[in-house]
Amino acid sequence: MTAIVLAAVFLGALFGLEAQQFALFAGLVIGVGAWEWSGLSGLQHTFARIAYPLVLALLMVLAFIACGFVAGELQPETIRSLLLAGAIWWALALLWVQGYPSSAILWGSVAARLVMGVAVLLPAWLGMVVLSYFDEGEWLILLVVLVVACADVGAYFSGRALGRHKLAPAVSPGKTLEGLVGGLVTVLVVASLFLLFVPGHHDRWWQWALIVALTALASVLGDLLESMVKRQRGVKDSGSILPGHGGLLDRIDSLTAALPVFSLLYLLLIVDGPWRS
Repeated sequence: MTAIVLAAVFLGALFGLEAQQFALFAGLVIGVGAWEWSGLSGLQHTFARIAYPLVLALLMVLAFIACGFVAGELQPETIRSLLLAGAIWWALALLWVQGYPSSAILWGSVAARLVMGVAVLLPAWLGMVVLSYFDEGEWLILLVVLVVACADVGAYFSGRALGRHKLAPAVSPGKTLEGLVGGLVTVLVVASLFLLFVPGHHDRWWQWALIVALTALASVLGDLLESMVKRQRGVKDSGSILPGHGGLLDRIDSLTAALPVFSLLYLLLIVDGPWRS
């Protein structure tokens, strides 16, 4: 029931709200994620835990203004630079996941995890907001969700059937390289079918293949990063806000990496005009 309610709320906001309204909705979702991340970071006092989402909200407002969303004149260079910074962060996160548990010496402090949370959540929000400003934005965001879901489902079944080699045993012992490949294959097949119904993109098949493949890989990294932080903190879930599902971050961890990566690649490989450097 919780999953159905979440899906209904998300789809209602995605297709029913204007772009600026959707940015606020996305900000509220990220704000809840920030509250949970403050707990994962080790903040104990309620005031400090409330202050963290407020700081992130301020950063979102500043980014919203700097990117030109308020004035209605988008700033491609600023948006691209912020998304690129987010992508670079995830490249660094990959090294930390690969190096766990030794890497915890770099990010194991409360302050480091708080900074990490900003690097995780702010680009995810920006990636979602940027996509919502395109005419087909609703479908692009839905495609990201579909890619993440298919990568997860494909990895689960192929990993169960064929999994032999562990992907990141110190972080998530259940994930395998075979599952990763199975998830990628599933994503490419389903995304191809999805894009048949989106006009104007049929002549850019290799760009789309690259985008969805890298987005799927990023989604796995997003999942692994949160698993790493939870393992280091000794907790099973990021929170308990969703009955039977744990915390909100447990539901959107893959999306936090997938959204900025997809958005950046979409701007660089698909969108024409000033979005290209």
